[in-house]
Amino acid sequence: MKTNIAPDLPETDEFDAFTRLLHAVMAVGGTLAWLLGGLAGDYKKASHLGFTLHSWLGITVSLAVLLRILYGFWGPDNVRFARWLPVTRERLLAAWEDVLTLFKLQLPQRASHEGLKGVVQGFGLLAFSWQAVTGSLLFLYLQPGGRARGMMHVIKEIHEIGNWLIPIFLGLHLAGTVMDAIWGEQKWRRMFFFQE
Repeated sequence: MKTNIAPDLPETDEFDAFTRLLHAVMAVGGTLAWLLGGLAGDYKKASHLGFTLHSWLGITVSLAVLLRILYGFWGPDNVRFARWLPVTRERLLAAWEDVLTLFKLQLPQRASHEGLKGVVQGFGLLAFSWQAVTGSLLFLYLQPGGRARGMMHVIKEIHEIGNWLIPIFLGLHLAGTVMDAIWGEQKWRRMFFFQE
């Protein structure tokens, strides 16, 4: 059973090269930054290679997140936020229809920013934005070689919430990608290998 695509949502799922590049930087860089986050605790020491690697990787991903947000306003029609925001009743109903479709062991037939996919993508962009803002503040103001104090300690603790947000998003996103692949949709190839 194919669910209907709401008329105010995009029908195209083709992405331009810049969107794909931003996705790759956020996916690979964000995952690596998350994995290296455990090494960043060495910021308290005089020698802090883990913190340096994590922070420079994180700032690179933060720039990609910023560009993706800007691209959400001036990029191609199918990657603009106007296609998934504001959250409307119709868009929430489309997401709920997709959940019901999954319970029937069927794959929802929607473009990447529609329905449940749009909810997951929106959550991911919020999680990455959260990490980008807090991580950038740490990058700019945290002085390695001593413990974080005052506001920097608070920002560090807030940033560490990403230790939960990022894997939740990655799990949801990867599950969706695997389900697409199992049901014959090879969208991951288009995103990473530029195959149409």
